Amino acid sequence: MDIDLQGIAGPDGWPAPGCRCASCNRLRTAGVRYEPTTIVIEGVPLDECSRWAVPGGHDVRSASGRRILVAAAAGARPEPVAEIVYDAALLDLVGCPDHLGRLRHAGAVTAATEIMAVHVDHRVPSPAELERRLAFWLPPREGPHRTLLLGGARSGKSAEAELRLMADPYVTYVATGMRSPDDPEWTARIAAHRRRRPSWWQTIETTDLAHTIESTAGAMLIDGIGSWLAAAMGETDAWDDPARVIPRMDELVGAWRATAARIVAVTDEVGLSLVPTTPVGRAFRDALGHLNQRLAAESEEAALVVAGRVKAL
Repeated sequence: MDIDLQGIAGPDGWPAPGCRCASCNRLRTAGVRYEPTTIVIEGVPLDECSRWAVPGGHDVRSASGRRILVAAAAGARPEPVAEIVYDAALLDLVGCPDHLGRLRHAGAVTAATEIMAVHVDHRVPSPAELERRLAFWLPPREGPHRTLLLGGARSGKSAEAELRLMADPYVTYVATGMRSPDDPEWTARIAAHRRRRPSWWQTIETTDLAHTIESTAGAMLIDGIGSWLAAAMGETDAWDDPARVIPRMDELVGAWRATAARIVAVTDEVGLSLVPTTPVGRAFRDALGHLNQRLAAESEEAALVVAGRVKAL
């Protein structure tokens, strides 16, 4: 189907006139401008096509009878017509990538559906960052594929992991940090993570990580390896003798190597901080550092997240 996007930006274009944000300034400095979204389908402007209003956009029928779902504006989440599989979907992927996951989950969008980003603007830092994200979402990758995301506390590594899988129709979220009624701050942190995830993702709270990897297909997000290791060291009484946790680490690496799933796992980068002042702290740092190296060696991708910026390793 011939869909001509003569512009892909929001109503003010990108960069927006007078906007001083970093995103707009980058494009302005480079002499690049994207015009407001203008859609021509099989030679016919969108406004002249047969179309019906749906919440958040339009259900469009092309001259050849193809069905296209179109977002009306930035932030809009067009609702599909029941039992229709769309030939194309033009969506706000900058602001609502999870809506693509929902459409795939509902069956309205399939692997044969042509997906395009519209209403693009300074909500994304740059065109290069947009292309990086679209590579995760269009189409979703099949397994086996393993990604290890490393970063310090509050680096943005969990948000990056979620972003990579946001457009997938089925995701198993493996939470290894078990909630505790005696730690309200930790409980609140877990709740914040849960609110950020799409409602159709399945959540599993477990420290039996190797078995979970072995028994799960499709896309999986593990958050995170550090909290799993802390639990495993406690379960094996390895704080005084770190060698006791090595069989559990071997089991995890074996499952990671053998998986057929698409996995994105979050882990703590411990090599950039101060040397721990206690033997227990040093034992954990050393064990996690070795485990990170082993998992990275068995991963198709590894990246370091710092201040929300991602550096491929």
